[in-house]
Amino acid sequence: MLQINLEKIAPAELKPLYADPAQLGFGKVFTDYMFTAYYRNGKWGEAKISKYQPFQINPASVVLHYSQEIFEGLKAYHADDGRVLLFRPEENAKRMYHSAERICMVPFPVEDFVQAVTELVELEQHWIPKENGTSLYIRPALVGLGSALGVHPADEYLFFVILSPVAAYFKEGFKPIKLYVENDYVRAVVGGVGDAKTGGNYAASLMAGAKAAEKGFSQVLWLDAKERKYIEEVGAMNIFFVFGNKLITPNLNGSILPGITRASVIELAHSLNYEVEERPIMIDEVMQGLADGTLTESFGSGTAAVISPVGSLYYREHDYQINNAQVGKTTGELYQKLTDLQYGRILDQFGWVKEILSHL
Repeated sequence: MLQINLEKIAPAELKPLYADPAQLGFGKVFTDYMFTAYYRNGKWGEAKISKYQPFQINPASVVLHYSQEIFEGLKAYHADDGRVLLFRPEENAKRMYHSAERICMVPFPVEDFVQAVTELVELEQHWIPKENGTSLYIRPALVGLGSALGVHPADEYLFFVILSPVAAYFKEGFKPIKLYVENDYVRAVVGGVGDAKTGGNYAASLMAGAKAAEKGFSQVLWLDAKERKYIEEVGAMNIFFVFGNKLITPNLNGSILPGITRASVIELAHSLNYEVEERPIMIDEVMQGLADGTLTESFGSGTAAVISPVGSLYYREHDYQINNAQVGKTTGELYQKLTDLQYGRILDQFGWVKEILSHL
């Protein structure tokens, strides 16, 4: 078990809680404490929970020059009955371990990840909003340190966790969003690091994302890097298409992030007697489905937005509506079931929810 030291903050230095949860936005407000642990001299140590504050790192640190960095995202929820709940933290810990190995970093142990997140959230649980659709966003990250230039893995690392009370990720809330199908730029390639949650993937998406935002779109829908005809994922989500009682989502081919919400949606859909296909899907197949009416709905899935209905796709200078830009029955059902699980409103038959000792 990890030995975590707590450095208490003087009461006078504690931040005031947010006044209006509806005005939180996403990732703009941060709690009083953070977790940090350093890897030095071949081992993890110096683990502590202390005041949220800036880091001081060497200007030659590997993360600043060669982007040796990974991160995760998960949430804590305040249940109506007073419980504090985490959603599948072990899966985030395992994915981060994989990302670390892919970026040639020393992974932070899975059990220590879960312990660090649990103890930090337990301490800061009064920051979890109670209003519908709100939560406490948890951002663990691992960065390479050091004091020498040259393209090589770091020999020192910093793992940290920060917390942010949040409202909905998209300003639309649970309403259909508009996606811009990117036909020029690419996010990741097979054989690259697209299946690792590293900042470089998101840096590669910024230009296309800015272009889409200027035109009034919520996110970019990416196509494959080689042929520009197979659908991959959305900027902050995996993507699903609904054909009647069948859900189709691109298979994990090495350039797509293996989303934890994606995996949860697939398992949940099976339990609700939906057919699910994980396979390559061409943008032309989607266009044909919209033309002949066989494609009835589409939605994205991810930790930040949970499930987000897609109301239209903009492709090759044309706008194609999906389900008359309305929330579909399947999308609504999956969203309701998944959020009911996350907020503890229904029995967790999957063992996904981890309860934290509540002090509220």
